Amino acid sequence: MEKLSNPSKTREIIEKYGFDFRKRFGQNFLVDARVLERIIEAAQITKEDLVIEIGPGIGTLTQYLAEAAAKVVSIEIDRNLIPILGETLAEYDNVTVINQDVLKADLNEIIREYGRFSGEGADAGREASSCSEEEGAREPSARGTEDSGRETPALRPVRIVANLPYYITTPILMGLFEKHIPAKSITVMVQKEVADRMQAQAGTKDYGSLSLAVQYYSRPHVEVEVPPRSFMPRPKVSSSVISLDIYETPPVKVENEELFHNIIRAAFSQRRKTLVNSLGNAAFLPVTKEQTAAALKALGLPETVRGEVLTLEQFAELANLLGRAH
Repeated sequence: MEKLSNPSKTREIIEKYGFDFRKRFGQNFLVDARVLERIIEAAQITKEDLVIEIGPGIGTLTQYLAEAAAKVVSIEIDRNLIPILGETLAEYDNVTVINQDVLKADLNEIIREYGRFSGEGADAGREASSCSEEEGAREPSARGTEDSGRETPALRPVRIVANLPYYITTPILMGLFEKHIPAKSITVMVQKEVADRMQAQAGTKDYGSLSLAVQYYSRPHVEVEVPPRSFMPRPKVSSSVISLDIYETPPVKVENEELFHNIIRAAFSQRRKTLVNSLGNAAFLPVTKEQTAAALKALGLPETVRGEVLTLEQFAELANLLGRAH
């Protein structure tokens, strides 16, 4: 099939199936071959890799991923796109499409099922629309020494690629991070302002809880800015492709990750307030204003300091001090 990066081919497929774009899914299909090639380059995909694609749409990026990777598993929430994907990806025997909400999918199970080097089972061929949203995620039996006594098969390197709508970018990324999905990298298309926030530094206007979370788990770098004309239909804002290289070990030592994330959440829930007040007034934090003030003093910071000026390292030290106070 002719590549869907050709706008006329995309339009032809959409009209053939009478597809209606759905705002609630943030659907804007990429029709720019140059940008698609940059995404593949940025993701550093090799023939050894398993790629998890979130939101394949009609399969435009999926076609490029399938040519670059050993195996692609694409997770699509919109059931109306499944028949289209069956046609646009028919030539690729290394692609599996799963019709499910990625926030509900068990990605670790999917990786164990499709990431084996052995070529057994699901890795042997393509299974379009292999499970529906109602049926839930496929439930492959996990293989490993803990159940069978046999050695756990080696798994392919995992890379995640996605074109994420604004309204769900943060929940998806935080889900991937906090569940510790064993991926080497996450390469995503997001609104430009979101990409700016991901790599923002302390003391800047874009700096916030998303900046800290992303930089705790990964090293972010913007690869390319993408204008509205690269999409169909055209969005009202520009986008960016940003790569997140996942750390094997976070760059700062945190003794209690839940407390660390909750402190950051509280610090930016009312960013104009001082940290003493923000943390002391947060019902979900077991710390007092006096404890926060004492911890800040130990770090050489004034009681009037706001969260927006603390670095990742300082937030980690603050969380560790407050954690030890209990």
